Amino acid sequence: MQTTYDADDDILLIHLSDKPITRKVSQDWNTHVSFAADGTAVEVVVLDARANGALPVEVLHGHAA
Repeated sequence: MQTTYDADDDILLIHLSDKPITRKVSQDWNTHVSFAADGTAVEVVVLDARANGALPVEVLHGHAA
C-alpha cells in the first residue's frame, strides 16, 4: 500500500494494488474507488481530504490481549 497526498490540491491517493484498473466508482462527490477485474479495490481517491477530516491520518496498532 502506498499513500500520496497532494497538499496544493488537497487530494489523498491510497494505492492498494498494482492490478490494472477496470472500473471506477464514485462513492460521493469527493470519494472515488477504482477496482480491478476481479473486484478487488486498487486505489481510493479522496478530494478535499484535509478539509473533510481524512487528514491527518491516525494509525492505530493492535496488540495481543
